[in-house]
Amino acid sequence: MKKLLLIFFISLLLVNKSNAEYLIDYYKWLIDNNQTQFLDKEKKLKRWLFDDYDKGKLGERFKWGSNQSLERLHYQVFHFNKQHDNWDKHIINGASKPYKFKINLKEDRKKLIKDIDKEMQKTGLLSYLLFENDEIVIDKKSPDNRLGLLFDNDTKWTTASVGKSFTSYVVGQAICDGYIENVDVKLNDWPLIKNTLYEDAKLIDLLNMAAGDQKYSKNDLVNTKPKNPNVNSLKYHMEGHFEGSKPGQKKYNYGNIVTNIIINYVWFKSNGDFQKITDKVFKEKAKIEDSIYFLKISDRTTQGRKDGIKYKYTVNDKDGALRYSMELNRYDFLRVAKSMLTEWKKDTCVGKYFKEIYERRIPKKRKEYPKTVAYTFGKSYGGQFHFDFAGFKDRKIFALDGAYGQSILIDMDNSKIISINAIHMNYNWHKIALSAIK
Repeated sequence: MKKLLLIFFISLLLVNKSNAEYLIDYYKWLIDNNQTQFLDKEKKLKRWLFDDYDKGKLGERFKWGSNQSLERLHYQVFHFNKQHDNWDKHIINGASKPYKFKINLKEDRKKLIKDIDKEMQKTGLLSYLLFENDEIVIDKKSPDNRLGLLFDNDTKWTTASVGKSFTSYVVGQAICDGYIENVDVKLNDWPLIKNTLYEDAKLIDLLNMAAGDQKYSKNDLVNTKPKNPNVNSLKYHMEGHFEGSKPGQKKYNYGNIVTNIIINYVWFKSNGDFQKITDKVFKEKAKIEDSIYFLKISDRTTQGRKDGIKYKYTVNDKDGALRYSMELNRYDFLRVAKSMLTEWKKDTCVGKYFKEIYERRIPKKRKEYPKTVAYTFGKSYGGQFHFDFAGFKDRKIFALDGAYGQSILIDMDNSKIISINAIHMNYNWHKIALSAIK
């Protein structure tokens, strides 16, 4: 029966050869793991896998829909687990003695636990960890009848833009180790960004997403193809889209290109010691359990365009190949966040860096502040973190926020951390994350 099902779906896939090999892997996984219920509705499956995929609705746009079916969520988790298999990576290996969490699950948090369980059963929520008083007190993962067979304790999951905040941690370490003088240095010693608006920018302006690049970048790049800055090297963008650009007013303008500039500037200033810096942050201090990595642009992943025609080109590390995007398991997410909290509490050199970027945060000046995620609800931004939430006056809460529902909240005042992984932003973030910190 399994073979018949597989043969049937392979023949179905041949209609659309561009996705055939990738989706055959998905069908094989479903059959091998007795998940054939996801193959029951053949016409519906074909429509959204093929037609919606081709229209981009299973890519970046996926996260915005409010009522995604379990079938779509399920496929998207599989997609995320596979999508970077062929990418180059900057790898940081796990510590020889990883940090071991004390676990003391609190069953008296009945309302919060009930709310989390409810979200697990109806949304794209994958993992929820609450850490306080130096121990994990709530630990929840999507059940097997939802998404749990695709997501376990060893799954390396995307940081999305949470990686921007992790990049900031690397910046702090590079400053403390003497590779970068301070957050006020200008980037004009870096040939890669010469003759662009970033050439005379201060590092603090980039950390605060206030480089004056709003004419050229708003999340993605403006008036160019491809719009996503994460699929090409910095050299490609600087010699093309940003060549001859001049900075505008220095105000908050959130964009992906900026953090890629920051992480590659650290690589440039490290004089060959980038591995040493990242090992110190993640392996020595956070004491991660498993290997983690920053993604890198490679010859295989470039999507250059000239006169509307796609082409490949050679990418070297000096061309700005690093991305801020990382992948790590759910407990290593928490290990990195705990390390940030420890730096703050012990007032280390990096702890002082965190305190400086907090003091030098800037207002976002949005017209509205929806409660959906930290990105929209935080009233200020600094050093690649979101700050200042209504109802939390003067509370030093560092919020790390990423697409598809990745969220970490670090309450520096009360030593609490909430770490969430998800495949979709349709869970009630305000209820189970921010309110739980309160």
